[in-house]
Amino acid sequence: MGARIAALDVLRGVAILGTFGTNVWVFTHPQGVTGFLADFGSGGGTTVESVLQLLTNGKFLGLLSIMFGIGLAIQHGSAVRRGRRWPGWYLWRSALLLLEGLLHYLLVFEFDVLVFYAVVSVLVAFLVARGSRVQVGWMVAAGAVNLAVVALITVGLLLGETSVGDPGFVLAGDSWWGGVVDRVRYFGVFRAEGFLVLPLSTVLFLAGARLFRAGALEDSARGAVLRRRLVVWGLGVGVPLNVATTLAGPDWFAVDRYVCAPLVAFGLLGGIAALVDRLRAEPGPLRRGVTAVGRSALSCYVGQNVLASVLCYRWGLGLTDRWGHLGAGFTVAVWLVISSLLVLGASWWMGRFARGPVEAVWDLAYRAPQRLFHRVAA
Repeated sequence: MGARIAALDVLRGVAILGTFGTNVWVFTHPQGVTGFLADFGSGGGTTVESVLQLLTNGKFLGLLSIMFGIGLAIQHGSAVRRGRRWPGWYLWRSALLLLEGLLHYLLVFEFDVLVFYAVVSVLVAFLVARGSRVQVGWMVAAGAVNLAVVALITVGLLLGETSVGDPGFVLAGDSWWGGVVDRVRYFGVFRAEGFLVLPLSTVLFLAGARLFRAGALEDSARGAVLRRRLVVWGLGVGVPLNVATTLAGPDWFAVDRYVCAPLVAFGLLGGIAALVDRLRAEPGPLRRGVTAVGRSALSCYVGQNVLASVLCYRWGLGLTDRWGHLGAGFTVAVWLVISSLLVLGASWWMGRFARGPVEAVWDLAYRAPQRLFHRVAA
């Protein structure tokens, strides 16, 4: 059990830091969010930038989705062991996640994923209590919808009927409040991808829950076999396909991001879990730091975007205006600085407290109505 928990924390930490590897390009683009959207999926940027984005694009977000599914399975298993009704209070947990995601979107970051995770978690909460046949049926159906959407986008791009590029508007960007107003005004634009990937997120959530129950993260012969299979399919097959679709050009961006990248995410899950399983020695500073990030994943997810906003946007230190012209070098530097701050900060905090700061507030909000309900019922 201890090794499995260690793998979970490390996987969450890698997913959080890796997801920031995708999001950091939003903060460091010289033309801001609209410049990022104009280049998104259109092949804009230098060769170095394209290679770096290939390493992160969609993969760690896919891994984060899988980890949410695993967390949901853990919650369900805990409720069953304690004889509690399911989904029961888990739906309140989803509501809190939805509220936090909306606040994070409005106040901090245009491309928040928590809102959509909250929506998917409600559906999957009911499905994890059903039989395997029902779950597989939903995975097949959701996967088919995702592939159909990807096919439509790809055909449209190939025929020139669809474009991925200029969003057609300019954001204020000079003040924090202006950013809030822009996120309200262009809600549909910024939230479009989240709605688009709801079927894919459903597949990844359910896959994560099923892999966890199958023992993919256990320190056992069965777990080792499952991890090897994940590596073979996710890295052995997914990576070559990912490279091929990237080299094929921007017309294949949807296949690259919504089909190949999630496949690679499963390989990352298997590879990282296998590595943690083999590392029997006492964890070093890096592993302890990544583990701390995983234990405070919600705080670090929000924190990395707050830090990047303060450092890069004009209402903060405005570093992108000064150094954004350096391109990939500046972006990598921002990622390294903020990731280092997260690792150091999370290590310090988790060495003194049981939960991250956001998790602590969130836990209070989650448990308060339960206590009130039990008092009234008594």
